[in-house]
Amino acid sequence: MTLPTYKVAVLGTGFGQKIHIPGLQAHHRTEVVAVYHRDQAKADSVAQTHQIPQACSSLEAVLSLDGLDGVAIATPPFLHHEMALAALQAGKHVLLEKPTALSVAEAEAIQQAATSQQKSVVMDFEFRFVPAWQYLAEQLAAGYVGQPRLIKVDWLVPGRADPQRPWSWYARADKGGGALGSIGSHTFDYLAWLFGPIKRLSAQLSTAITERPDPETGELRPVDADDTCTLLLELADGTPVQVNLSAVTYNGRGHWLEVYGDQGTLILGSSNLKDYVHGFTLQGAKGNEPLAPMPIPERLAFPKTYADGRLAPFIRVVDHWVSSIDQGRITAPSIADGVYTQQLMAATQQSQAEGRWISV
Repeated sequence: MTLPTYKVAVLGTGFGQKIHIPGLQAHHRTEVVAVYHRDQAKADSVAQTHQIPQACSSLEAVLSLDGLDGVAIATPPFLHHEMALAALQAGKHVLLEKPTALSVAEAEAIQQAATSQQKSVVMDFEFRFVPAWQYLAEQLAAGYVGQPRLIKVDWLVPGRADPQRPWSWYARADKGGGALGSIGSHTFDYLAWLFGPIKRLSAQLSTAITERPDPETGELRPVDADDTCTLLLELADGTPVQVNLSAVTYNGRGHWLEVYGDQGTLILGSSNLKDYVHGFTLQGAKGNEPLAPMPIPERLAFPKTYADGRLAPFIRVVDHWVSSIDQGRITAPSIADGVYTQQLMAATQQSQAEGRWISV
C-alpha cells in the first residue's frame, strides 16, 4: 500500500525558515506547499529561496489552498491561539511550536478544537526525540537510580546575554517572550515525561537586562519578559527538583539534568552554548562508584545529523505527527502535553506574583 504524502503550509519564517521548512522538506511524507508571512515580499522571498509553490500574506489564503492537509505553526506565541483555531476549524492538522499559547485558557481552547474536529495537534518538544535523552528515559524506566532523591536542572546559556541584542517581541511578557516560555516550557515537558506530574512549585522570575535597542531606531525600549527563572518543584511522589534557567549567563555551563537516587546516579548534559541539541552525553554510576560514560546505543542514533542540531529531532517530531495522522490517534507529545506545560507556566507566574508555593 502506498502511504499518502501530506501537504503542509509553514506559518512563520524565523524558526520556520531555519527548522520547520527544511525539516518538513527532508521528511519523505510531507511536502511544503506554502509559506506564510504577513509581508508578501518576505513570503515571496522565502518561497523562492526554498522552492515552495505558494507564498501567502494572509491566513485565509493559506487555509483556502486546495489539498492542504496541515499547518506547522512557527510564529511567536501570541499568534498560536488564533492560528491553531483557524487551522483546526478549517479541518487541518497542526504541528505547534512551544510555548503552546499565552494562557491556559488559550491552550485548552486549542485542545478542545482538536478534539471536536478530530485533528492531530503535536507539540514540538524535541528533547523526547534526542538519542541521549531517550537512553536516559530507558535507564530511568529500568530503575538504574532506584528511587530518586534529588533532581537538578541547570540550563544556563548566553544567547541573550549581550544587552545590544535588538529588542523584539521576545522582550515583552504580554507577547509570550522570555526564558520561561522558550526553555521553561521544554523543561516542564521533559520533567513530566521522565518523572511524572508535579505537585507544587515555588518560582522566581527576574529580568537582568531591562532595556534593549530598537532594531530600526536604535533607541532603548523596555524589557519586561524574564531572562532568568529559578524554581523549586515537588513531584507527586515527593521528590524535590531544583531548576535554574537563564538565557543571559556568559560562559554558563550549558544544559544539564542530574538525577540522584538511592541506587545510583545519572547525569545528562551538554556544554555546547550555541546549539542546544548537539553535544549531549550520559554518565552513570551505581551507589558510590565513580561516574563513567554510558555510550548511547546505535539503535537510538539519528539516521542523519545536520549542522543545526535541532533539525534531526524536529524531523522525528514530524514523523510522530505523520504517524498520528495516519492512525487517527495521538500520543505524547500532543496538545494535552502543551496544555500541561502551560498550566505549569501559569503556576510559575502566579508564584512569582504572590511570593508563595503554588499547588498544581
